Amino acid sequence: MNETLKRTISGAVYIALLLTSILFSTESFIVLFGIFLIITIYEFSNLVSLNKIFSILFGTLLFSVIILISHYNKQTTDYLNSALSSNLDLTINIKQLDLILLAVTLVISIKCILFLFYDSVQKISTSSKYLYLLGYITLPFVFIVKISFGANDYNPKIILGLFILIWTNDTFAYLVGKSIGKHKLFERVSPKKTIEGFLGGAVFAAFAGFLISKLYIQPTPEFSNKSILIWTIIAIIVSIFGTIGDLIESKFKRIAGVKDSGSIMPGHGGILDRLDSVIFVSPIIFLFYQILYYVS
Repeated sequence: MNETLKRTISGAVYIALLLTSILFSTESFIVLFGIFLIITIYEFSNLVSLNKIFSILFGTLLFSVIILISHYNKQTTDYLNSALSSNLDLTINIKQLDLILLAVTLVISIKCILFLFYDSVQKISTSSKYLYLLGYITLPFVFIVKISFGANDYNPKIILGLFILIWTNDTFAYLVGKSIGKHKLFERVSPKKTIEGFLGGAVFAAFAGFLISKLYIQPTPEFSNKSILIWTIIAIIVSIFGTIGDLIESKFKRIAGVKDSGSIMPGHGGILDRLDSVIFVSPIIFLFYQILYYVS
């Protein structure tokens, strides 16, 4: 089987799995991304030489606990009280929890951005590795789930719209960069990325944001202009921070001396290679939604 065919088949399977899980139910979406988290932690642990078993246990336990107490609080409380014959009360202030998690994630995201500019750094300290495991890998998966709930209930249109924007940005950044790209964006980390490609991806992502709002979200007439503005801003956020997320993963791979984070997807690499943009973007999108709720 030639490389192009393998790449096409594995890409189609990945997209089909993603779309099916997102559209089928809330639980199938959460379970799939829980599985993606396990694989991503495994791949990241390989890149930075962390203990895989401990890292996976830590990440999956943290992810599971946060999701259960955030979105399945009553069911979790009832189950534990029944199983333990106790009278536990797991009620917490979800908004405060979200703000704490967001603050931790954003601080570590800033550390990741600074990490890009550390030219002389070829070794990562153990403490930094675990910080990255927490705020660069695990908590962003929590925010992927949280942004899919929108204002109230699970809304697959939000997460699908986000993936469409990321795919649009990546595709047109590649096409425009390959066609007319001359000026390198960040050559020492990713030699193939160009400024022209980045701008091309941003323009087409913004257009995709407009189409998502008009044709997919289909807001009420009185909310139409606001919806278009919101999705255009989300598209710009995706273009900027998705590209940064891609560069950060490239830096980790460059230090590790590997081309891909894994080989689970023939022709595409690992799950971290596929999700590097969305995991870095998700906390920023969540912050954007919090600002919207605050000012509206």
